Amino acid sequence: MKIALINENSQASKNPIIYKALKEVTDAKGYETYNYGMYGEEGESQLTYVQNGLLAAILLNTHAVDFVITGCGTGEGAMTALNAFPGVVCGLAVEPTDAYLFSQINGGNALSIPYAKGFGWGAELNLKLIFERLFAEEIGGGYPKERAVPEQRNAKILRGLKEANYKPLLQILKEIDHDFLKETVSGKNFKTYFESTAEEGDIKNYILSVIDA
Repeated sequence: MKIALINENSQASKNPIIYKALKEVTDAKGYETYNYGMYGEEGESQLTYVQNGLLAAILLNTHAVDFVITGCGTGEGAMTALNAFPGVVCGLAVEPTDAYLFSQINGGNALSIPYAKGFGWGAELNLKLIFERLFAEEIGGGYPKERAVPEQRNAKILRGLKEANYKPLLQILKEIDHDFLKETVSGKNFKTYFESTAEEGDIKNYILSVIDA
């Protein structure tokens, strides 16, 4: 499994803390982890929580990654932004049980976490426990297990509804503000990661053309 970490600008300084907790868990599982920033570095390309949603959609729809970890001050804005795009089902986790139940019941592909509200003593431990419970079992396995079949059916229905109600991502990319899109994909490691992991196709070609323009 390929996991992406995306931080928005207000919580960029916490990127090393989040990445460390995430990587401890993903390394133990044998997953690949890609840190797309922001990194809390001076002068780096900015990401708002809205851009987190756009970037997550690009990565998930091109299969550059299988799961996105994101967040903002409360986690609410990032979750809302990610769910505004096709091919993304994002939940919110404040504590480990939230992450486990979202993973098992809703079977989503992204998780938003609050990195300011309630982020105090023991925050890094809570993060690690969230990631451990998130990836504890195969995503979409159901909870309780006797509810697995209807839960999986509902998750499939939700994905189908999103496909029916949303424009194709490529159309969205061509219609949104070009500067907004270019800044979203201008992080220092984006092109390196994206070129090597995204599947070939029109979305990948378009994004690379935006970067190189």
